[in-house]
Amino acid sequence: MKKNILLSNDDGILANGIRALMEILSPDYNVYVVAPDRERSAAGHSLTLHTPLRVEEVDPLYGAKRCWMTTGTPGDCVKIAVNAILSPEEQPDLVISGINHGPNLGADILYSGTVSCAIEGAMLGIPSIATSLASLHSEPEDFKVAAEFIAKLLKQLDGYKAPEKTILNINIPGLEKEDIAGVAITELGRRMFTDTYEKRVDPRGKTYYWMAGELITEPEDANTDIATMRKNKISITPITFDMTRKNFMSELESELCDSGKCAWF
Repeated sequence: MKKNILLSNDDGILANGIRALMEILSPDYNVYVVAPDRERSAAGHSLTLHTPLRVEEVDPLYGAKRCWMTTGTPGDCVKIAVNAILSPEEQPDLVISGINHGPNLGADILYSGTVSCAIEGAMLGIPSIATSLASLHSEPEDFKVAAEFIAKLLKQLDGYKAPEKTILNINIPGLEKEDIAGVAITELGRRMFTDTYEKRVDPRGKTYYWMAGELITEPEDANTDIATMRKNKISITPITFDMTRKNFMSELESELCDSGKCAWF
């Protein structure tokens, strides 16, 4: 029996990255797509709470079983797909977000709609993967190598049960297959860019700011996603949404609640 895969993204349902996944995965899996109706990059893990969330089923695309587009965020797409759109028989065995146009590395994943989309899947108890292409190009053929890698990865991981609350964040260099130097399991780096804003004045004399920033360098031997990408390798980083610093809890309790009592009031 074919497994069910739910695809979503933050670049929109017509983006070439999600198209590449539909085309390569549809022969071997039941592929369902619920994605934003437009680009929602850098949406983070936001949800639509105060306006109606509209959903429209569209003609199946590129071999997918069924496709829907929504007015919501990437997180909305996965949440509403699992809880309202897909039938019991269509529930996903795996959620894949992407392929994003552009990398999602280091602490910048906190802003990423692509990563948040996969995290929403993990929060619902579904194995989930976020995948991104580190390239400035976005034509259909530019995503081919990345899509082929994801298809091979799924075969390699078939039967493997990932830890709960965990997703795989995958970044793939925008290179020809023969130029990719390998695969590395990595940790998150710091930031891709420094925080810098350029102050400018528009033709009407009004001030505005444009986010800029310079690339941050990391040691070449660092086992981070950022350093690995600069070596032309595919980076696979297991990340979790469980942000509790458990090893710090007892120290904090000792500091704030001497003798086990936090009776401040």
